[in-house]
Amino acid sequence: MGWSGSGDPLLAAALAVRENAFAPYSKFKVGAAVQGLDGRIHTGCNVENATYGLTVCAERVAVLKAVSEGVRKFRRVAVAADTGTLTPPCGACRQILWEFCGDVPVTLVNLHGKSETFQLRDLFPRAFDASYL
Repeated sequence: MGWSGSGDPLLAAALAVRENAFAPYSKFKVGAAVQGLDGRIHTGCNVENATYGLTVCAERVAVLKAVSEGVRKFRRVAVAADTGTLTPPCGACRQILWEFCGDVPVTLVNLHGKSETFQLRDLFPRAFDASYL
């Protein structure tokens, strides 16, 4: 599998769950982990569908799993993919992350030991949220 997250349990969780991805069409496995304010880590991987449009990204799986388990506040997020250039969340995932996590640190990591952390506001400027409703 490669690098294991350098002792950071959030990165390690995102890297590990990536192996569970169901990506028979794209072969692009992604893992994500979110940490609640209580310190618990919730993970998700991408799950593809033959219709492609019904594919669910790792970030959304992780957030929705955490919400279904009662988590409402988050501390940070990690996204893991096997790419040379670190892979940020797609636009739909950025919206879900903003809605549920707010302006948290998002660490992008690959299997080769490269990582970089961004504030979500820098990945998703001028986000739409409930304040506009």
